[in-house]
Amino acid sequence: MSLHRWLLTALILIMAISLTAVGIGPADPANAQVELAEPAEMPDPALEPAIDPAANSSDDLAIANRLRGIFQEIDGMEGVVVTADAGVVLLSGSVADKASADRAKAIAQRVSGVVTVETQFERDLSVGRNVEPVVDKLGTSVQNFLSALPLLGIALVVAIAIGLFGHFLASLMAFWKRVTPNIFLAELIAGSIRVAFIFIGIFVALDILNATALLGAVLGGAGVIGLAVGFALRDTVDNYMSSIMLSIRQPFRANDHVLIGEQEGRVVRLTSRATILMTLDGNHLRVPNATVFKAEILNYSRNPQRRFSFELGVDADDDPASAIETGLAAINSQDFVLNDPEATAEIREVGDSNIVIGFHGWIDQRESDYYKARGAAIRVTKNALEEAGFALPEPIYRLRFDNALPESVTSPRRDRSADMSAVKPKKVAPHESLDVSPEDHVEKLVDSERSDDGSSDLLDDQQPVE
Repeated sequence: MSLHRWLLTALILIMAISLTAVGIGPADPANAQVELAEPAEMPDPALEPAIDPAANSSDDLAIANRLRGIFQEIDGMEGVVVTADAGVVLLSGSVADKASADRAKAIAQRVSGVVTVETQFERDLSVGRNVEPVVDKLGTSVQNFLSALPLLGIALVVAIAIGLFGHFLASLMAFWKRVTPNIFLAELIAGSIRVAFIFIGIFVALDILNATALLGAVLGGAGVIGLAVGFALRDTVDNYMSSIMLSIRQPFRANDHVLIGEQEGRVVRLTSRATILMTLDGNHLRVPNATVFKAEILNYSRNPQRRFSFELGVDADDDPASAIETGLAAINSQDFVLNDPEATAEIREVGDSNIVIGFHGWIDQRESDYYKARGAAIRVTKNALEEAGFALPEPIYRLRFDNALPESVTSPRRDRSADMSAVKPKKVAPHESLDVSPEDHVEKLVDSERSDDGSSDLLDDQQPVE
């Protein structure tokens, strides 16, 4: 949110609260004194004095005169008619509303000598009696607001000055970038400072208007709402906190070949919400940072040396030790296979028709492509075993025929071995050089996108790596 929008929001909030602070719609002072004297609850009959059996008509007259004098001094009760007989007071006439009727009855019950109070009020629907109080109250509110304008202006000036000072501190991005690990935390701190100073300005302004109690009530309600919103947005908050942790302790660098859970590709960038990968097919993949932070990450680029493995089977009658020696000689003859660590092999299992041998070799990923190197190693090893006389048997199935077969099945078929003998695949000698150069097309796509796109990136080569 821009500075202008922050200041406009603060201005509206201060004005709204200040209207309440300066006393919009205050109660009439004369009425306020009577209201303060009224009891919060009806008096307990058990605590009231007993009814005087010697009461006379002079007491009733005094009660009626006393009540008439009181009602004449209260706005809106001048039309109340009072009669008293034997301590029983009857209130009649017209009143503006039920609140006035209840108030008149409560006043009459407080006069000494009154036994009980009966009411026979009528609603006064005259325009003047019902409109004038509202107009008077509105006029009083306007007068109070106009009187508070100088104080309100000072409060606004102070709030804006504090907000501008916080905006100045937040704009010192060069300083925050130096004191924080990365630009993401720098922007987070700058935004937090800006918001904090805006709230400080609002609090100081309301303190000048003597409305801090109202601010406390507002903040209390906002806290409850914030708690509910927090539960609703817990996944968003989790993703945001994961972004902070990934930006501080970065598990990969740009263009690293990684496997995050089941997603494989090269890292394009780390944003405040997701990690962008370029898959090996050249497609963009966005992985939420919460998923990245919790997932198992396999980084193929961290160690340039990588081992490839494959299996080949030889006939059960062949010597597996001789087959291992022949296969390792073929693998080690390739220039892309490292001498340190050296290639190894072992017998994996012995089946009904073959012996399975596992071969392993190491390559430097900076000079050789993993998939090309593995395919080339399988090819030269297979050819070397076949040239040395080792058979690579196919699976053997046992067929059983209980009945005589049709003539079409038992008739001899043409031997196709002679036809296939003329078409033999070209074999590669163990010493022949194969192309295993690294496949860098996806890597170039990532470099091109990082150089052309101006999007923010939290990856920094100067930060520590886990």
